Amino acid sequence: MATTDEREVWFLTGSQGLYGEVTLRQVAEQSRRMVEQLAQPPGSPVRIAWKPVLTDATAIVAALREADSAPDCVGVIAWMHTFSPAKMWIAGLDALRKPLLHLHTQANVELPWSSIDMDFMNLNQAAHGDREFGYIQSRLGVARKTVAGHVSAPAVVSRIHAWMRAALGRHALRALRLARFGDNMRDVAVTEGDKVEAQLRFGVSVNTHGVNDLVAVVDAADDVMVSQLVEEYGELYRMAPELAPGGERHASLRYAARIEAGLRSFLADGGFGAFTTNFEDLGGLRQLPGLAVQRLMADGYGFGGEGDWKTAALLHTVKAMAAGLPGGTSFMEDYTYHLAPGDEMILGAHMLEVCPSIADGRPSCEIHPLDIGGREDPVRLVFDARPGPAVVVGLADMGDRFRLVANRVEVVPPAEPLSKLPVARAVWRPAPDLRTSTEAWLTAGGPHHTVLSTAVGPEEVADLADMLGTELLLIDEGTTMREFAKEIRWNQVYYRFAGGR
Repeated sequence: MATTDEREVWFLTGSQGLYGEVTLRQVAEQSRRMVEQLAQPPGSPVRIAWKPVLTDATAIVAALREADSAPDCVGVIAWMHTFSPAKMWIAGLDALRKPLLHLHTQANVELPWSSIDMDFMNLNQAAHGDREFGYIQSRLGVARKTVAGHVSAPAVVSRIHAWMRAALGRHALRALRLARFGDNMRDVAVTEGDKVEAQLRFGVSVNTHGVNDLVAVVDAADDVMVSQLVEEYGELYRMAPELAPGGERHASLRYAARIEAGLRSFLADGGFGAFTTNFEDLGGLRQLPGLAVQRLMADGYGFGGEGDWKTAALLHTVKAMAAGLPGGTSFMEDYTYHLAPGDEMILGAHMLEVCPSIADGRPSCEIHPLDIGGREDPVRLVFDARPGPAVVVGLADMGDRFRLVANRVEVVPPAEPLSKLPVARAVWRPAPDLRTSTEAWLTAGGPHHTVLSTAVGPEEVADLADMLGTELLLIDEGTTMREFAKEIRWNQVYYRFAGGR
């Protein structure tokens, strides 16, 4: 999958010609230093590109239109170093369609109390200029994130990085082509959705391909590539003896590798970044794709089971946001509960398709029967998820709008070994508690297919929702059912008047 190395965020600085060339040179110098400070901390998701100081409406419009059309620019950071009269920004902001972050900061951390004079005041008046900028953004209804504080503060940098990651996710989603192999599972409601509205709102293009179109590519996969994949499996995973070369089920492993080779070829040739399968529509496939799906997800592809294209698109988006971070991101489904009083937990899994990026240790490559699907026993990776803080996110089509539902959780080790459960799985404790979490999720109409990420958190998800203009209901430590139900009712009114956009 594509990396984020070529992506960038533009840093724009506002001022005006009133202050003269000497002051404007100081503004430019301090602005460059600001960018250098932001680029210093480790973990910056994208490059920050400094742009010349903007002092008039013509330059502002040109810069923002250029940012909009630049294919590698995923967002804009704006800082009003001095006083930049906001009417100059109206046309530019009205034209901007990419994410905007308003950075409210200043060059100096402390005031030089004994030496402050009017020259200092004229130069260092972001407290003044950013209020003018904040007003015009609110007056125009511009969606943006506002971050206040000095860029030397880790909390400030962390919030900017979260916004950058959300911008990467939005960029990935807008360019996403998604292949559905067959339709969605029969009679299931939540995996349905308006694909036209999704393309209008999010940019993702969702198209169906016959499963046997994929089968033809799988059957034609190069034997040398299949052998190379089998060798790779042996190096990366603990291999069940019956799947190893010479084992009685080794042919099943080779067919799983053939599925992977064919899937990779089909997706690469079509420019697809996400896909779905459906156990009810397997055509000529001899196995339900398991191992192949898991490995493709680990490489950044989005996936949804049973034709769930919304979760596939969301997974690809969150993976783009999480690029380079520790932790992992996977397709997930709440399966069953541990309801011991005071020790309530959720066991999540799926038939086969959980991404090894969340694995705790080296996965085991195994083969087991699967009653669902009516095909040969499928090969899959088996593991427990790595413990740590995480977020679970789902995307639902509510008819008049899309809704994101998210829950802050803590992934924990299973209470006992799951020796008879031959699938990859995760166990977690949801915030604020299982009862409130599940009641809130059900009240929100959240889907049963989700994305579990131990790499990104609620702030990145919230920033993404804002960029997409999409409703987000967050379930966390402060959630109560009374207030959550009120939020749903308030949102219903808001989105009805806002027209869903």
